[in-house]
Amino acid sequence: MTKYDVIVIGGGAAGLSGALALVRFRRSVLVIDDGTPRNAPADGVHNFLTRDGVPPGELYALGRQEVIGYGGAIADGTVTSARRDGDGFTVELADGTTYRARRLLVTTGLTDVLPDVPGLPEQWGKDVIHCPYCHGWEVRDQAIGVLATSSMAMHQVQLFRQLSDDVTLFLHTAPEPTEEQWEELAARGIAVVQGKVEQLALANGKLTGVRLEGGVVVPRQALAIQSTVRARADFLADLGLETTLVESNGVEIGTAVQVDAMGATQIPGVFAAGNVTNPMAQVVPSAAAGLTAAGGINFDLINEETRQAVAVRGS
Repeated sequence: MTKYDVIVIGGGAAGLSGALALVRFRRSVLVIDDGTPRNAPADGVHNFLTRDGVPPGELYALGRQEVIGYGGAIADGTVTSARRDGDGFTVELADGTTYRARRLLVTTGLTDVLPDVPGLPEQWGKDVIHCPYCHGWEVRDQAIGVLATSSMAMHQVQLFRQLSDDVTLFLHTAPEPTEEQWEELAARGIAVVQGKVEQLALANGKLTGVRLEGGVVVPRQALAIQSTVRARADFLADLGLETTLVESNGVEIGTAVQVDAMGATQIPGVFAAGNVTNPMAQVVPSAAAGLTAAGGINFDLINEETRQAVAVRGS
């Protein structure tokens, strides 16, 4: 069985960026990808200089071509386990295929857990969005709603107010705003709707409004939500690598794999980058993190190879 220098698990922006840097440093690299990037439902990737609006699938196809062009390999599949194997690692796919490597780069991203409101999953990534920087321009000047499930909605609604004069905050399950927040909402002309949201109102595959318990429908063209994210890292359990809880201002954001400044995890030889380590990262910082981790891996391998060369020379 071929033993690669590095197996990259996940073929999104972070994984392909890391793989590209490694193959350009004459490392043997295999990228394993299951074809389910987080941003698959989105029409385009935004805030990516010279690639703004490119469909996610097209961006990743270009990345694959570049990695392959330098001698890297790509395998389609889902990694179900990773274990220590002598001085390296063995990863196993869902179909039973196994691969070996000296180092691992985990860039599997995360899964969004949406609020339990009927209609959200169908519209996710279309007219149900979460990030004003990623999708705000596309809903500018529309009738935008913000579904509040935590105190973070107060920050989110002010961001969307920059993009439209018609913004409504649905308090839903979030805490009651403070007196200061009520004043800020009023000052910015943000409407506030009390009560729980029952479901979305849809017509011809598009959002037309938000239905409250009791039947009242508030017309809206776009709805911003806050998802809870879960790092895709269960397959690392056999290595003893667990995810940690990520919070912001006391609000649970989700889970992530902890890494140092160069992407190294607590398990020697295992590095990670992208959304699996940073739930807030967009495509550009994810790609940058993959590049940084690749540098960490390459230097780690060079240190190992230097120690081995010194040992051979001295024998």
